[in-house]
This record gives sequence, C-alpha cells and structure tokens, in this order.
Amino acid sequence: MILLDPLALAILKKMLLAVFLGALIGVEREIAHKSAGMRTHALVALGSALFTVAPALLSGPTIDPTRIAAQVVTGIGFLGAGLIIFDQSHSRVQGLTTAAGVWVAAAIGMAVGFGLVEVAVWATLITILVFLVLWPVEQKFIKKFSRDNGHGLD
Repeated sequence: MILLDPLALAILKKMLLAVFLGALIGVEREIAHKSAGMRTHALVALGSALFTVAPALLSGPTIDPTRIAAQVVTGIGFLGAGLIIFDQSHSRVQGLTTAAGVWVAAAIGMAVGFGLVEVAVWATLITILVFLVLWPVEQKFIKKFSRDNGHGLD
C-alpha cells in the first residue's frame, strides 16, 4: 500500500474532486450527445487543478500561480475553439455551449486547485442548472420567436 504524506494526500483529494466536478458537468453533455462529454470535462478540470496546484507548491520570487492560471484560460480557449463548428447547411454555429462548458470546467478545476472548494461546488451546480434549466427555456423562446416572425432566426 502506498502511503501519502499529508501534502500529497491533499493534492490527490483536490485532483479527485476536480475530476468529479468536471465529470458532473460532462454528464449533461453526454446525455445531450455533444462532442465533449464526461471524460473531456473531467480531464479539463483535472488538468486545470494540477496546473494550479503545482506552481502553488513552489515558492520563490519568480513563482506566481496566477500567471499559470492565465495561461490555462488561454489554452482552454484554444481547445474550446476547436469544438465550435459553423454549419453552412443551416447557417448556424454549433458547439458554443459545449465550448463554454469546457471553459467553465477549467475554471472549476482552477478553483479546486486554489482551494476554493465551495466556490467550485457551487459553480458546478450553477453550470448544471444552466445546462438543464435554460435549454428548455431557450428552445421555447426560439420556437415562439420563429413562429412569430415566420422565418426563424437569421
């Protein structure tokens, strides 16, 4: 059996929590048959937590964990851009919500890495609510709007 020192155990707990919270977000994306699901969201949250916690463990005048966090945001933006597709046949963009979900999963992972566990849990719950509650509201609004003007969203 591998025994972990208290610091390593604390890091492991953070990484596991990040994976769990990311996977929770990914469940809805899996159910909605989107390109980024449980594993993607879990890995993004894990990577973000790890990128956040690793430099925080280092000390010195040149170590600034917030600089790493800034680079995570940029990197995830690049990953999210790959999820966005323009569908010419329907003249619409697809994947924006999934890309935003991946971006939020990264933020949640960073929050866990920085030790902001309650913030991360609440952000996860709010994200899931946005996915589950706003989807039917959005669909109802779009359908009503499409019926009212006769030609849909342009």
